Amino acid sequence: MTNSSYPIGIPGTPWGHTEKSEWRSRQGIQRSYLDEVLQRLRSLADRFTIHEYGQLDYSDGPYTLYGVTNRAWRSELPCILITGGVHGYETSGVQGALRFLSDAADDYLSAFNIVALPCISPWGYETINRWNPDTVDPNRSFVVDHPALEASLAMDWVRSLKVQFMAHFDLHETTDTDNSEFRPALGARNGTIEEEWDIPDGFYLVGDSAAPEPEFQAAIIESVSQVTHIAPADDSGRLIGIPLAQHGVINYHVASLGLCAGMTNARFRTTTEVYPDSERVDDENCVLAQIAAVRGGLDFILAGGFK
Repeated sequence: MTNSSYPIGIPGTPWGHTEKSEWRSRQGIQRSYLDEVLQRLRSLADRFTIHEYGQLDYSDGPYTLYGVTNRAWRSELPCILITGGVHGYETSGVQGALRFLSDAADDYLSAFNIVALPCISPWGYETINRWNPDTVDPNRSFVVDHPALEASLAMDWVRSLKVQFMAHFDLHETTDTDNSEFRPALGARNGTIEEEWDIPDGFYLVGDSAAPEPEFQAAIIESVSQVTHIAPADDSGRLIGIPLAQHGVINYHVASLGLCAGMTNARFRTTTEVYPDSERVDDENCVLAQIAAVRGGLDFILAGGFK
């Protein structure tokens, strides 16, 4: 199916400044970055160092951006990276990252240094949007020319740490609004018609086709399956139009697509995809699935069952 209807612009004609401004004028604050993210982040300050790494001077802001590192940093330990809120509307990615830090990280601090950026796109979080105010998708912007400031600032800070990451967990969701809002908006902005996805009912992963690490991905799927259901492939053996690589996993070439999961050369990389619109889950279950994903990957690394 396709959806070519969108209330802004002329079908088949890419947006200019007027259309982008109209889109921006339709967006409004729906929740609080301060209350739902920063207050929870500050509660971690006894165990983690909170770093200010940039500011987004949007009209609804400004938004100060924060990263997290464990206080008892040990240079001999491997480092892991957790990112959330690249797409601000994907709530459990943000809340899952924060909850992992508060409730689960202590189980791993003797074995890993932890770096986290819990909410990369705070304007997107507050307005429940995939894009930033410039109609740019931050998760297609982790590339050299940095079309989204959210991606540029995140990349610059992570690189400034000068560490080699062993693993990167990028926490996301796939929602019904991908078809009802965000893909139609993408088509309208670009003057194209975007195919609707068959939204999978359940959790799945996106691995890196350049370094798939199937055993690592399988360990995450097994861990998450103890918390929530794993998305089945459709009748053609695909998830969101992509051939299934293994149970619950599809692969993208993350670096060439500018995805956040490609921002480091970590050996183990995965993008989680929670489905919050399923009748079988609630908000808490979605957060727990994100935590289980990180735990599953870290437990696999600790077990040393890889070459």
